[in-house]
Amino acid sequence: MADLSFCILREKVVVNICDGKKLGHVIDINFNSHGHILGIVVPGDKKFIKSLSAGDSIFVPWRCIVKIGEDTILVELKGEIAPAEC
Repeated sequence: MADLSFCILREKVVVNICDGKKLGHVIDINFNSHGHILGIVVPGDKKFIKSLSAGDSIFVPWRCIVKIGEDTILVELKGEIAPAEC
């Protein structure tokens, strides 16, 4: 797979393969101080604008990303989904 930019990632729909639920599009990427990607942030169930103001975004650890496809990012989030900390 070719290198990806944030502009390309934010166009893809994130889907949880455990329940088939659409989590939305990527709205942020978290890095550590060494530049390693920790994960992505998606808005969850609600609409993009509402979720940003409501603080109900979901953090998806990089290790939970199963596949980045042409139109979709498949993630495996089992159990309780943790809210993103901004």
